[in-house]
Amino acid sequence: MLRAGWRAGPATDGGEPVFVAITEFRPHRRRDMLAVAKAGTLLRRSWPELPGAIGMWLWCQPALGRTGSVSVWRDEEALRGFVRWPPHVEVIKRFRDEGLLRSHGWWTPSFEQERTWRQARKDLARPRE
Repeated sequence: MLRAGWRAGPATDGGEPVFVAITEFRPHRRRDMLAVAKAGTLLRRSWPELPGAIGMWLWCQPALGRTGSVSVWRDEEALRGFVRWPPHVEVIKRFRDEGLLRSHGWWTPSFEQERTWRQARKDLARPRE
């Protein structure tokens, strides 16, 4: 699995519980992987300005035709704000019929980058229906 480096957001981890969200996209056509990755990279550039964002990683498994993100938020409302953010809405509209999108998340009592990434990798390794 390829992983982009950690991209910090404006929110800081103050030792409180945080919400971790995983997004996985499987394009119907492998040739769309590059366009999806590019769109994710463009959204990632604005991460330091997103309210409630602690940070995120982009990940990709080209051989399996999978790509996505693991993002960390102060709360679920901050994540919902990102989901409604116009640049994100445009990306979703562009690719919604081009593949399968899955997302889910969980609360963790405290945030540690490597522990969170290990948990996300375990989660991504589980078979999905």
